[in-house]
Amino acid sequence: MSSTTAPTPITVVGIGADGWPGLSGTAREALRAAEAIVGGGRQLALLPADVTAERVAWPSPLRPAVAGLFAGLAGRRVAVLASGDPMFYGIGRTLTEELGAERLRVLPHPSSVSLACARLGWPVEETAVVSLVGRDPAGLLGALHDGRRLLVLSADAGTPALVAALLTEHGYGPSRLRVLEQLGAERERHLDGTAADWPHPSGENLNLVAVDCRAADATPRRGLTPGLPDELFEHDGQLTKRHIRAVTLAALAPAPGELLWDIGGGSGSIGIEWLRAHPSCQAVSVEKNETRAARIERNARALGVPRLRVVTGPAPAALAELPVPEAVFIGGGLTAPGLLEACWAALPVGGRLVANTVTLESEALLAEWYRRRGGELVKLAVAHAVPVGGFTGWRQAMPVTQWSVVKRGSERGETL
Repeated sequence: MSSTTAPTPITVVGIGADGWPGLSGTAREALRAAEAIVGGGRQLALLPADVTAERVAWPSPLRPAVAGLFAGLAGRRVAVLASGDPMFYGIGRTLTEELGAERLRVLPHPSSVSLACARLGWPVEETAVVSLVGRDPAGLLGALHDGRRLLVLSADAGTPALVAALLTEHGYGPSRLRVLEQLGAERERHLDGTAADWPHPSGENLNLVAVDCRAADATPRRGLTPGLPDELFEHDGQLTKRHIRAVTLAALAPAPGELLWDIGGGSGSIGIEWLRAHPSCQAVSVEKNETRAARIERNARALGVPRLRVVTGPAPAALAELPVPEAVFIGGGLTAPGLLEACWAALPVGGRLVANTVTLESEALLAEWYRRRGGELVKLAVAHAVPVGGFTGWRQAMPVTQWSVVKRGSERGETL
């Protein structure tokens, strides 16, 4: 009977700006015992001379090289140096995904967020965190709510000025900003000001930005529940209106980590609100019109979800290479040959499909699918009060027929 030896564990040591003096005895022992230490140049420079291990700098690009790098170090005692808590926006996640959690022994240091909250007197559990390290800065906009406290993990010395400009442009100029540089080090420094008149030049690359969010008087509110005001979306009339949108998102029922296909994106409102439901939600908006596709991208950025993927092309042809969705919304093009069939085939068991229409032809198609697959078929009508001479009356919007269904293993679906 043959036996296999488990790979030598890799010790991942979190280190702060205070360097070697801030490490625990356990962390120091792990680094002294290592035969090779992998890390970024800044982290490796914090090691004292009596740590004799070979120092290995991360290759670039990093992720594709991880497996090969550690395969080359097999059989040696290996440590990895990481900033702060390796499992909080750190290298720990990459190593876990590439090598497996069972190969790692993680010794975390207090994260920059914990240190910042300690300095500011903010409860960690009540403080939102947004990372701009390797991410589109527009993602910050989705976290802005009047009265909230927010920590922004900076990409470099220019991030504080960028944050100030974004806040001012989007109606949060009165927000107080505090930049905390070199947290935990002897050179720690704090800068204070407001977004609208941020007075400080670029400083240290190692910083984070604390934001006390304050909206200017005319800034529109962006609530957490679906149904953002229609005026927040740039559109040419191809927009799922606010009240219908709220009902549609309720039927789609987004959950963390799920992927939506938003077909016939129009202005992108359904995909955008899906992404706003949770930071880990994903969405693809499929739109055949190039002008509208560009508009969808602008709306996604303005509303803080630049991760929305926009595919320009006609459905169902444009769906062929997309990843498997947990939910599909069809807001346009229902009568395109093969579209409903392609969406139904793409959905896994348990996936949801929601389709809206205002035309009789598409309504007849949905009625037939409802007969075959079950689910729920409803007609939604919204009327708005408007002036009628010196009085007030109702103006009826076009009614929307909506079919929603969950794909089951059996032939018929079940009501959402």
